[in-house]
Amino acid sequence: MTTYNWTILNLDRRTSDGFIQVAHWQCTGADGDINSSVYATVSFEEGSPSIPYESVTEAEVLGWIWANGVDKDAVEASIADRIEALKNPVQATGTPWSA
Repeated sequence: MTTYNWTILNLDRRTSDGFIQVAHWQCTGADGDINSSVYATVSFEEGSPSIPYESVTEAEVLGWIWANGVDKDAVEASIADRIEALKNPVQATGTPWSA
């Protein structure tokens, strides 16, 4: 069974008012010792989100990214597909005499 870990790696903000402009996020999926991850960014429109930088939590920022175009279920499905492909490859390379 694949488990997922969503994290906010960094936030870009204006120093003048603390408005968070961009969130850098990553989702990592793991099934045993096989894992895969997705990294991306989300930009926010002026005035939204409205929680000041000093007060925002990671859970709040994760909610913002999911509300601003990041399809949580699709990201996790994509990671699960990649993990399944790593567990059950359909192609391989190499030579039989060096195995």
